[in-house]
Amino acid sequence: MNPYASHLGSRDPLQTIDETAERLRSVIGKLGSDRVNQPIAPGKWSPRQIACHLADCELAFSFRLRQSLAEDGHVMQPFDQDRWAANYAAYDAGAAVAVFSAVRGWNLALLRSLPPGAFVRKVSHPERGEMTFQTIVETMGGHDLNHLKQLERVAGHVLALVAPAVLPPLS
Repeated sequence: MNPYASHLGSRDPLQTIDETAERLRSVIGKLGSDRVNQPIAPGKWSPRQIACHLADCELAFSFRLRQSLAEDGHVMQPFDQDRWAANYAAYDAGAAVAVFSAVRGWNLALLRSLPPGAFVRKVSHPERGEMTFQTIVETMGGHDLNHLKQLERVAGHVLALVAPAVLPPLS
């Protein structure tokens, strides 16, 4: 049901999704304007494109959360992430992070306002089957961690390349 469950593990999904906007802002800031546009590996997205994807997914999650609360037995609409990514050249990383952060804040306000019973509401996904509203929240957290790990790995590599060498003391 949650293809990102292994990334989330036993972490609290609400705490995880609450921390993502700041982590995303930080890692994109560390990459610099050149590295943010280079694919993370051959045939993979660049950090800018990953930020755009996260913004798009947050918009999709926003709709899914609200539809799941408003409709009994809501069936979520899947989307083709690669087709959505075809337009990512139009967006810069800063705008993507701003959109993600604003919509994530809005979604967190909604999630924190809900009674516990809302999280057991049944919803379904055409490709993943029946699940609960809680599974959507857990998917958000695992999806965040999946992409943050990718970005932080790239940022760590970039920082290691530009860090000053440690020279042995003169004797």
